[in-house]
Amino acid sequence: MLKTLKQLWNSKELRNKIFFTLFIIVVYRFMTHITIPSVDQEALAYVFQQNQLLGAFSLLTGGSAENFSIVLMGLSPYINASIIFQLLTVIIPRLEEISKEGQEGRRKINRWTRWLTLPMAFLQSYGMIALINAQAQVPIISDIYDPKIMLPIMLTVSAGTIALMWLGELITDKGIGNGISILIFASILAAVPPIAGPTFALAQSEPERIYGIVAILLITLILTLVVVLFTEGQRRIPVTYGGRSRAKMEQSFLPIRVNQAGMIPIIFAVSLVTFPSIAGQFLSYADSEWVQKLGEDMSSIFAPNSWLYIIVYFLLVIGFTFFYVSITFNTEEVAENIQKRGGFVPGIRPGKETAEYLAKVSNRMNLFGGSMIGIIAILPIVLQKIFTSTGVGSVQMMVSGAGIIIIVGVVLDLIRRINAHLLAHHYERFYKG
Repeated sequence: MLKTLKQLWNSKELRNKIFFTLFIIVVYRFMTHITIPSVDQEALAYVFQQNQLLGAFSLLTGGSAENFSIVLMGLSPYINASIIFQLLTVIIPRLEEISKEGQEGRRKINRWTRWLTLPMAFLQSYGMIALINAQAQVPIISDIYDPKIMLPIMLTVSAGTIALMWLGELITDKGIGNGISILIFASILAAVPPIAGPTFALAQSEPERIYGIVAILLITLILTLVVVLFTEGQRRIPVTYGGRSRAKMEQSFLPIRVNQAGMIPIIFAVSLVTFPSIAGQFLSYADSEWVQKLGEDMSSIFAPNSWLYIIVYFLLVIGFTFFYVSITFNTEEVAENIQKRGGFVPGIRPGKETAEYLAKVSNRMNLFGGSMIGIIAILPIVLQKIFTSTGVGSVQMMVSGAGIIIIVGVVLDLIRRINAHLLAHHYERFYKG
């Protein structure tokens, strides 16, 4: 450990990248505590205590929503814009051609993603503000229908999202790791102390909760280990590339990851499964009685702790895993590229049969991978229900299942990048010597 830290310190370039990344994270955390003026803080605190959906959103934004800060929306508009363009590159042939133009093509799509982020942030900001305001007993903002009040707030929140996007890109260019992922990672870790503090304090007055806390900590450690193995797991399909003689044939592997879709299925699934509850909360404040009743029914049926919510959430994660991988992993194209390079999978004919074989393997990986992601995502909700029903009391997990997947992914990526920098630094010293 000390040897690794010494190597990090001796590499000036890597040291500067790490310090720059930490500096940007500090700036981001400072921004999450700059509250928008003229907001009723007491009414805001009441809303987040009563609403689990908003509480979960606040966890992913590192408390910026709960503070009603200038970065209220976090990076969610940018993430949504990125997902939209990923899907459009498959649907629109012209965008697919641009995405295959190498670095220049990626630069164009990134620029369009940034432009799409601004209107999405502007529209989402109104929806979030209206939702939070509707939940409060006393209005958080005096008049959300007055453009003179709402426009400055919406523009401020939208500018906050753009500023976060810029900070993320600074980390990617001058720091270490993927900037957007690093900021989301920092948000999730920042949400741990506000949960851990009250939980341990409550355990002092209610000793029976200690069992739940110990169980949660053990489950979190086990889940983290499982996610590490799951994230690194892959199926290596052997590929042989022919030469002029049998002795010159090259053996290689085509890796197919167990978790091919990453966090995308969870993001899609959460958006869909929470929509009925959010729409129901809006409808419950309507003037018509039957509309109010419809809204209350929707909110109760799709409440975040209901079994219907859990089952639908799990099935949507699996469904979106198949959907996303079918778009991003074109088995026919991969089989064609292998054939063009003179390769083949042993025992499988090149071309169509290879594509069918790859599709079969990919579908099996998707079923297993999607199920694992789904289990990890719903496990915290199920555990809370079990603890509540057994009399232990509601004990919240320090990090959600989705948060664990993000943290593990970011940490493993950072380890790879740091090791690559250290290796390059070692070779530079070797050649200079």
